[in-house]
Amino acid sequence: MLRLNVLIAGSTGYIGVQLIKLLIKHENIKIKYLCGNTSVGKKISYYDSSLKSKNLPKIIRYNKKYLNEVDVVFTALPNGEAQEISKHLLKKNTLIDLAADFRLKKSSDYQKWYKQKHKAISNIKRSIYALPEITGKKIKDFDIIGCPGCYPTSVLIPLIPLIQKKSINTKNIIIDSKSGYSGAGRSVHKKFKEKNLYESLSAYGLGFHRHNSEIDQELKNHTNSKIEFTFTPHLTPMFRGILSTMYVDLKLGFSIKKIEMILKKFHKKNRFVKVLKNDSLISTNDVINSNNCFISVCKTKFKNRVIILSAIDNLIKGGAGQAIQNMNLKFNFNSIEGLK
Repeated sequence: MLRLNVLIAGSTGYIGVQLIKLLIKHENIKIKYLCGNTSVGKKISYYDSSLKSKNLPKIIRYNKKYLNEVDVVFTALPNGEAQEISKHLLKKNTLIDLAADFRLKKSSDYQKWYKQKHKAISNIKRSIYALPEITGKKIKDFDIIGCPGCYPTSVLIPLIPLIQKKSINTKNIIIDSKSGYSGAGRSVHKKFKEKNLYESLSAYGLGFHRHNSEIDQELKNHTNSKIEFTFTPHLTPMFRGILSTMYVDLKLGFSIKKIEMILKKFHKKNRFVKVLKNDSLISTNDVINSNNCFISVCKTKFKNRVIILSAIDNLIKGGAGQAIQNMNLKFNFNSIEGLK
């Protein structure tokens, strides 16, 4: 049985801890190194007491010499840091980045949206934007894997199949997404210190949230039509989960039933995507602590307009779980390994 040694850089954030909790159940994985900065010398159980009984290494500072001893490097770091790590990868290494360093295919787009120059431009061509349900086995040809953001995951899984089938108008898509505050990381209380996170709903990043770039790039990859959408994210008074509500106009000849059938046919073999019966009311509670994406198509008072609901757990399907799903595809592991 193939067994891989793994290093996790950025192991103490919400995504890093979630990644550890999933990987310790993966029979093909041994966690060799946990890396951090301010957390050096601590045990990971300091950040999550449920890991206290697990035999895990103490947190150390990352050093490129560790690349000699590992097969897979997971990076859950601030934007820009995985780029530096990518410069020193060995032939045996696969880098799976859970931040934004290898999501955008143009370095100019990265600078525009993330306000910093890309430090490993030559490695962008070596990378793939890996949304498992869309990318599939193409991932095998790449050693640098850029995992999608949490919001785009919830949006692209339902929209890409519909755009491929030319079933919806691509010039007037409205995307309203609501996320638990864990999506903003452990520093969320500093970023939004004037907000009452536990009792209020807050819109943010209006019109210019960074995930606009990702959604735009990936939707354009699947159509020759002009793409126009409005995306508004919100922070909600819950810890985890995303519910995206998408308003789309149907093209002539398409009905709500046809939209449902397109999605069901496309995702028939995607075991983590559940397309429910039309007009099903879904919530984040349906997917919490799972790698699932639940989708429901709902009618409106207008015949040519439908509402698409999409729910995921931002820390799993929108983060750590999706990264493991990509690893399983890359190395021919069982698709549900570590994700049961």
